[in-house]
Amino acid sequence: MILGVSSNSLHTYVTEFGHLEAGRPERVSPLALPRSVPSMVAAEVAIDLGASGPNFITSSACASGATAIGVARDLLRSGTCDIVLAGGSESGRAPMNATCFIRMQALSRRRDEPHLASRPFDAHRDGFVVAEGAAVLVLERHADARARKARVLALLRGYGATCDAYHPIAPEPEGRGVATAMLAALRDAACSPSEIGHVNAHGTSTRLNDAAEAMALHRVFAGHPPPVTAPKGVIGHTLGAAGAIEAAYTILSLHHQTIPPTANFTRQDSGFELDIVAGVPRPTQMTSAVTSSCGFGGQNAVLLFTVP
Repeated sequence: MILGVSSNSLHTYVTEFGHLEAGRPERVSPLALPRSVPSMVAAEVAIDLGASGPNFITSSACASGATAIGVARDLLRSGTCDIVLAGGSESGRAPMNATCFIRMQALSRRRDEPHLASRPFDAHRDGFVVAEGAAVLVLERHADARARKARVLALLRGYGATCDAYHPIAPEPEGRGVATAMLAALRDAACSPSEIGHVNAHGTSTRLNDAAEAMALHRVFAGHPPPVTAPKGVIGHTLGAAGAIEAAYTILSLHHQTIPPTANFTRQDSGFELDIVAGVPRPTQMTSAVTSSCGFGGQNAVLLFTVP
C-alpha cells in the first residue's frame, strides 16, 4: 500500500493546539498525534483491508499521488511486491489550508462566480480552488494480471521524476524540470514524443504554473504538443491526491478513446499556445498518454500509460 499525501492534518493541529494554548491540555485528544501523522493514511487503509505488505506514503507536495504510483511500479519491477495498491488522498478544505494558500496569493478570488473560479490555462485565470479527493490504482505485473484473467485497463510504461531546484514555491519559469521528467518517462517507456496522443496537464489555474507547463510541453514536443486537458477546472486542486486522480483520468481517457474537456476555458495567453480540449469531449484514437504533476519545492512526476 503506497499512498501520496502532501502534509499532515492542519485541521487537527489547529484544534488541539487551541486547547493547549488556552491552558486546557486535558482536552487534547489522545488520538491527536496518530490522526495527524501522514503515514496513518496508508496504515488505516491497510488495517481496513488486512494488507500486511510494505506500507508507507510518498510526500512530494502536489506530485505525491503520481510519485506513489511511480514508486509502486518500481516495487513490482524489483519483485518486492506482487500487487500494490497505489494512489493518493487529501483534503485541502481545512480553514488553515485555505488561509495559508490565500496568504501566498495562490487561490482564485472569483468568489462571486465560484463555478468559474478554476480556469486552467485560461488567460483570465487567477488561482486554484482547494478541494478534496482520493484515487487508488491496483498495480501488478502484466504477466500476473493475464494469468489471473484480470481486466487490464492500461499499462504503466514510463515514470519520470525531477526537482526544479529553483524556488520553494514558484516553478522554474521555463518549465525545464517538468520537461526533463516527461523526457525521462518517455525514455523509460521507450516511446517517442510523436507516439503520445494526449497530455493530462497539472494545470492548476495559477499564472506561473500554467505558463511554465505550457513552455515545458512545447519543449518536449518540439512546438507541437498533443491535445491537452486539465481536470482541475472541474474537480479543483486535491493537493497530494491530484496526481493519482489524474492518473485515473488518463487511464479512462485511453480506455474510452476520449479526452475530457477542460472546464472554464475560453482563450489562452499569446505565446506557447496549446491544443486545449474544451467545450465537449473529444474522441481521439490514441495508444499512449502522459499525465504530469508538479508541487512546491519544484517537485515533478510524470506517468506514461499505454493501452493494454
